[in-house]
Amino acid sequence: MAEQRATNITWHAHAVTREDREKVLGQKGVTVWLTGLSGSGKSTIAVAAEEALVGRGRLAYVLDGDNIRHGLNKNLGFSPEDRTENIRRIGEVSKLFTEAGVIVFTSFISPYRADRDLVRAIHQPGRFVEVHVAASVETCESRDVKGLYKKARAGEIREFTGISAPYEEPSAPELVIDTSSEPPEKSVDRLVSYLEAKGYLES
Repeated sequence: MAEQRATNITWHAHAVTREDREKVLGQKGVTVWLTGLSGSGKSTIAVAAEEALVGRGRLAYVLDGDNIRHGLNKNLGFSPEDRTENIRRIGEVSKLFTEAGVIVFTSFISPYRADRDLVRAIHQPGRFVEVHVAASVETCESRDVKGLYKKARAGEIREFTGISAPYEEPSAPELVIDTSSEPPEKSVDRLVSYLEAKGYLES
C-alpha cells in the first residue's frame, strides 16, 4: 500500500450513494480489468466493448495504459516500482468511476499479480472483473504494429514485458479471452454477454 503522507485531512461522505447513481443510469458500476501482454488485444477489445455498450444506451469508459501515461502517470517509467505505482493510481481512479456507476474498461499490461490483487482489494466485492486477454509472446510479436517487440529484442527498450521483464498470468480471472483463437468481434460479444449475465447492465 502507498504511504499516507498527507495530514490534517478528513474523509467526506457523499449524500448521494452509488445505488442512487446506478438507479439513474440503469446499470451497475464495475471495473473490467483487461490484463495481458502488449499486442494481446486489450485496447481493441476495450474500445469495441465501450462502443457496444454506449450503443445500447449504457455509460462506459475506457482507461487506456498509453493514454494514462500521457497525463496522470506521465512521471512514471517502467521499473517494477513505477509499474506498481502506475497500477495503484489507475486502480484508485477506476474505483471512483465504479462508485459513480460507470462501467469502466481498463487496458493495462499490469504484469504483476500482486498489483492486480491490490486493485481488486480496494474495490467492493463484485465490483472488479479481471479479464485475462491471453496470447503467446509469438502471437503478440507477430502483431507488433508499434514496433515495440523489435526494439525490445534489439535492446532499445528495457524492462519490456514478455521479453526482458516478466508477466504473471492471473491465477483465477473471471474471464479468459484467447485472442489467438477467436476474432475480436467474438471476444467483445463474450465480454458483453458476461456483463449482461452477471447483471451489470441493469440497476
